[in-house]
Amino acid sequence: MTGQHTPAPESVARAYEQRLVPALFEEWAPRVGAAAEILPGQRVLDVACGTGILARTVARCTGSDSLVSAVDLNPAMLTVGRERSPEIDWREGPAEDLPFDDALFDAVVSQFGLMFFPSPESALEEMMRVLKPGGHLAVAVFGSLDSLPAYAAIADVYERQVNKAVGDALRLPFSMGDTRKLASCCTAAGIDTADITPHEGRAYFADTREMVLADVEGWFPFAEIHLDDQTLEAVIDEAEKVLAPFRTEQGGITFPVPVYIIAATKT
Repeated sequence: MTGQHTPAPESVARAYEQRLVPALFEEWAPRVGAAAEILPGQRVLDVACGTGILARTVARCTGSDSLVSAVDLNPAMLTVGRERSPEIDWREGPAEDLPFDDALFDAVVSQFGLMFFPSPESALEEMMRVLKPGGHLAVAVFGSLDSLPAYAAIADVYERQVNKAVGDALRLPFSMGDTRKLASCCTAAGIDTADITPHEGRAYFADTREMVLADVEGWFPFAEIHLDDQTLEAVIDEAEKVLAPFRTEQGGITFPVPVYIIAATKT
């Protein structure tokens, strides 16, 4: 699976920012910020911040980039984020061991990271630890593949054209889209008053190639998956067929995206 499409980690982070953020993530940042009820002057932490779309958005709610901290395991993501908003406090570290003191933040937010944590329960515990009493938590996760047929179809294409591991890598981001699983996770983390609310957004990619490249260049390399040119073209060819139901008259690919937002207040 190796070949010419093996970008350096910083290039991967830039592809993530350029391809995946506008197609999937950007519209959710204001919604997650609203769920956290952020007010001007408050201190906010973004966990698993990636290149920082949520951190940048909540900074506008606080009134100052300097009131926002953002943590991620991947230094390349932080490099790109720091270039965009140098006054945000960018930190490298795991969600399960946040590099902050207790009760430091008025709000803690996270979007589309919980399903990647080795221990989601520990991560939620840490988020609550660094919250001030009365502070708000807001965490977003994608719905399940059962409600995302476009991604289910693409995952099957990767499984057929490459192998099951690559198909499963695309399925992983949708692995926590179940209210019972989320409620159990919150309970295990000691969050007894979590409100888990369904929402719906919309993904849009310019065409099939763009949708495939978004993952091939902006996500898969972080999972140490690299496709050679021949495999990439085979994936795109088959994806053109399976994504036909989601194609617009202009050739774009668009489909609804269900998301759950977990909201809680620290007592």
